[in-house]
Amino acid sequence: MQHNTDFKCFLADEDATLALGARLSQNVAAGMVIFLEGNLGAGKTTLSRGLLRGLGFAGRVKSPTYTLVEPYTVSNLYLYHFDLYRFNDASEWEDAGFRDYFNPESICLIEWADKAEGLLPTPDWIITLTPEASLVPDQTSRVAHIQAFSEQGQTCLNRLQQV
Repeated sequence: MQHNTDFKCFLADEDATLALGARLSQNVAAGMVIFLEGNLGAGKTTLSRGLLRGLGFAGRVKSPTYTLVEPYTVSNLYLYHFDLYRFNDASEWEDAGFRDYFNPESICLIEWADKAEGLLPTPDWIITLTPEASLVPDQTSRVAHIQAFSEQGQTCLNRLQQV
């Protein structure tokens, strides 16, 4: 499916990134696969933390850089936050047994999805975080760009745009 609309917004600081994550939490659905793209330090884990907080998760949210996946259970929803940065070969995806995490009861957030290219399901959303020059010293602002690549992704994106 070609995406026919997308969503962009400016994020002035970490609080704005957390707020977008909370807003996303109200517009995602079980079964979604979301790729998080952006350079190191772009705010992918911060956005994930905001989304989890918006879903009601009160525990610690950490980057899955070393564990490869951090599982979260919120109400009757399973959320899996993957970081594939350390993968050297796409076959590591198969060896890790992650395929079972992708099911109708879960939401999968994947950082560095390109490291398992061809093995992952088509994403419902791709969220790209791009640094933006800031007028405030020591402040990293960014632009979030969300694109839908499935019917479910488009439906959720339409809801997001109506808010």
